[in-house]
Amino acid sequence: MAEVSAHRQARHYDRILSDYDRHYYDIQSTAYRERFIIGPLLDGLDLNGLAVADLACGSGSTSLSLRRRFPGAQLTGFDISPKACETYTARVGRPCHIIDLTQPRPPEPRFDAAIIMGGLHHCVADLDATLANVAGLLKPGAVFLMFEPNREYVLQFARDLWYRIDGYFDAGNEDGLAHGDLLRRAGGAFTAERVRYFGGPAFFLVYNSLVFRLPPGVKRAVSPPLMALEAGFNRLPGKRLFSSFTARWRRQ
Repeated sequence: MAEVSAHRQARHYDRILSDYDRHYYDIQSTAYRERFIIGPLLDGLDLNGLAVADLACGSGSTSLSLRRRFPGAQLTGFDISPKACETYTARVGRPCHIIDLTQPRPPEPRFDAAIIMGGLHHCVADLDATLANVAGLLKPGAVFLMFEPNREYVLQFARDLWYRIDGYFDAGNEDGLAHGDLLRRAGGAFTAERVRYFGGPAFFLVYNSLVFRLPPGVKRAVSPPLMALEAGFNRLPGKRLFSSFTARWRRQ
């Protein structure tokens, strides 16, 4: 059953890859990601000279962003989609391995760091196995960086509904995540060093323009004011108002 689910998921991401890349990696979404996700997530880190696993890597845009910041990083991609892996290798010039992170695999503790950008919430079929696999890839003391949807968001009920009705989602294999529960599921393999909640109007209408089918011209027009509003919104306290979180964990 798990194998059938994995094949369905791989076909799903093969099918939507071009639409996904067109919306999530245009100028406006890239600016959002660099300013509000990648920048804060990498603050204070130096990945030069380190072996870095880009998990659920897609077409390689995260690896390209890491390379711009850390040209000495040794990058390797991992993704369930054969099409994504092929594109990753062509764009990044680095190896990419086809992998279902929910399936148990032998430990290979050879990476100094790993990053997953919105990939863990696609692994809800078996989060425990996924986290064990990530831990198995990392050396003791390695850093694990993540960006995921916040299950404790006040509007999570609306996101659950959207997952079920929108063909761009594979509802059976994705869900929001609660950071505390996620850390508990890791079973002591990691400690959390930093957690940050964010995500307001620009997260939805700029970064997630694919979900709202926002035309490119409209997206360009609304992006500047929404980005300015986002900067203020993300300073609000707590976690219930925010759609997403980033976290920095350390391998024990």
